[in-house]
Amino acid sequence: MNMSFSSVSNNKSDFREIKQKAARFCAYQERCISDVKRKLSSMQIMEEEANTIIDELTNEGFINEERFAKIFTSGRFRLKGWGKIKIYKALQAKGIQNTDIRKALDEIDETEYTQTLKTILKKKERELTEDDFAKRKQKLVNFALGRGFESSLVWDVIEDMM
Repeated sequence: MNMSFSSVSNNKSDFREIKQKAARFCAYQERCISDVKRKLSSMQIMEEEANTIIDELTNEGFINEERFAKIFTSGRFRLKGWGKIKIYKALQAKGIQNTDIRKALDEIDETEYTQTLKTILKKKERELTEDDFAKRKQKLVNFALGRGFESSLVWDVIEDMM
């Protein structure tokens, strides 16, 4: 969705218009504060006004970082097959509080999490052309670690597979 935002003057109607556009931006897809700040900055909105808009949008429920973290986590896990470490780091990079990240990660079912890891490893194993067993195993470990899964879980799942 391409939204054009213009620079804000001191006019109250301009402020309301920018706030409405920012609210639509948030309503279109779940956003975190850093996403909205980046959008307002790209519109050349002064930091003080951007912070006021963000505060109002947060108070009105358009921005909720805990909700964002849960939706982000669910999508990255279920759709992209990311592990908790990669999700954690991505949310940290967006400035999400550790408590909100932890709540979101705690919603991942451990059985589903382990099964997802098994599924992606089995798929990756079928794609490998390496004949050497140790090298195959190491490639699988590196693949899973790159996806953000915990080392101990990766080794446990790979040992069960082989």
